[in-house]
Amino acid sequence: MRRHKWILAGLIILLAAVLYVNLGDGVLPFWGKEGKQKETAAAQSSQALTELLAKGTPKPGTPAPSFSLEDLEGQTYSVGGERDKALLVNFWASWCDPCKEEAPDLVKLAEKYSDSLDVYAVNVTFYDKPDKVKEFVQEYGYIFPVLLDKKGEVYQKYNGIAFPTNVLINKEGNIQEVIIGSLSRKELEAKLKELVKS
Repeated sequence: MRRHKWILAGLIILLAAVLYVNLGDGVLPFWGKEGKQKETAAAQSSQALTELLAKGTPKPGTPAPSFSLEDLEGQTYSVGGERDKALLVNFWASWCDPCKEEAPDLVKLAEKYSDSLDVYAVNVTFYDKPDKVKEFVQEYGYIFPVLLDKKGEVYQKYNGIAFPTNVLINKEGNIQEVIIGSLSRKELEAKLKELVKS
C-alpha cells in the first residue's frame, strides 16, 4: 500500500504541474468572463495529462504483451498470440470505487457476449489483499476467471497507471484499445461490439 500512496502522490503532483503550466493564476475559479477559456484550458490540461500518462501504454494494432497468471483456484490462464475469442483484460483492485461501479456491468456484458468474448479480471494483488479480493469477487458474482498479478509485473507490462484499466484484445492477439478508467455500460458495450466483430 505504501507504493500505491507514492504513485498516487506522484500523479497528483504531475496533475498540479500540468494545470499550473496551462492555467497559471486561473487554476481555481472557472467563473467570470474568462470562464469559457479556463474551462477549455482545463479540458486541454486533462487531455494532455491522460496522453502523458498513457505514453508507454501498448498501442492499438500492436501485439498484446504476453503473460500467464493463476486464478483464485490455481488454474493458469495465458494471453499472447491468436485466440478463439476476443478478450477483455480488466485490471482492478478491491479498494477501487470505479472498479466497484463497473463490476456489475462487466458481469452482464460477459454473460451477454460469452459466445464471442472472454473476460479476464486481473487483480493487481501487489496493491491489494487476497482476502479482500475474494470478498469482492463473491459480492459482485464474477463469472469469469479472476487472475492474480501478485508481483504487479503484468500490470507494469501494460504500463498500468490507474484502476480500472480495460484492454481490448482481438482474436489475432492484437490490442484494439486500452481504456484507462471506467466507462458507462453503454459506452463499454459499444466498444465490445466493435471488438467481437473484428
